[in-house]
Amino acid sequence: MENGLGFPLLRRGRSGVSLTNGGERLLPVLRDLVHAEALLEQQATELRGLSSGQLTIGSYSSISAHWLPPVLRAFQQDYPGITVRLMEGVHQELEDWMADYLVDFCLFSYPPGQNCDWIPLKSDPMLAVLPPDHPLAGGTSIRLEQLRDLPFIMPGRGYDCDVINLRRESAIEPNIKFSTIENYAALSMIECGLGISIMNELITKGRTNEVAMLPFDPPRHIVLGIAVPALANASPAAKRMIAYIRTMLAE
Repeated sequence: MENGLGFPLLRRGRSGVSLTNGGERLLPVLRDLVHAEALLEQQATELRGLSSGQLTIGSYSSISAHWLPPVLRAFQQDYPGITVRLMEGVHQELEDWMADYLVDFCLFSYPPGQNCDWIPLKSDPMLAVLPPDHPLAGGTSIRLEQLRDLPFIMPGRGYDCDVINLRRESAIEPNIKFSTIENYAALSMIECGLGISIMNELITKGRTNEVAMLPFDPPRHIVLGIAVPALANASPAAKRMIAYIRTMLAE
């Protein structure tokens, strides 16, 4: 490719390989070409009967764990030749992967302001998660302002989009003491009394930690669904998988 273009795309050295300025400028175009080639192959596969191909899904880990397994089982039984790859990440990572065509579509919370097609699936309540012996743990609900100044454990590498949006709505600045990528690690830290956190209910499914979980008053929730760069241009395998997800989760 470098010979054909007439200039270098990569810097090669002892410390590794990096893009040149020309490579950086051409990268979006090259990604578009790769995406177009993959779409061409998918369209050809559909004409052959959707007997082979590859599908990459970006997802919250909680959705991958609790929603997708039965969907993947049904899809695999009907289309055994389609290879499915899951890429779990936080909201910003998923948005970036979708923009770079690294995934066919994403399963996460509603992305306001994003240039994509959105298919809502389910509403999921937000909960305050506290140590079991916390003074507020004995209530039946909690107000957001009661969390003000309490030591806070921030999931999502310190940038959990759903928690930050909730904070902005309520104008509450959390007293962040710890951050982690893993929600189950956050639950263990809460159990040990290191702080409190806010999570959507799906994340807490299957937990074994001794923590208190309280709904908010008034209730707060997020909408979980499917984001696609452009549903009309999605690959045949992606469209078929989206149909499976919508049907099975509706049940």
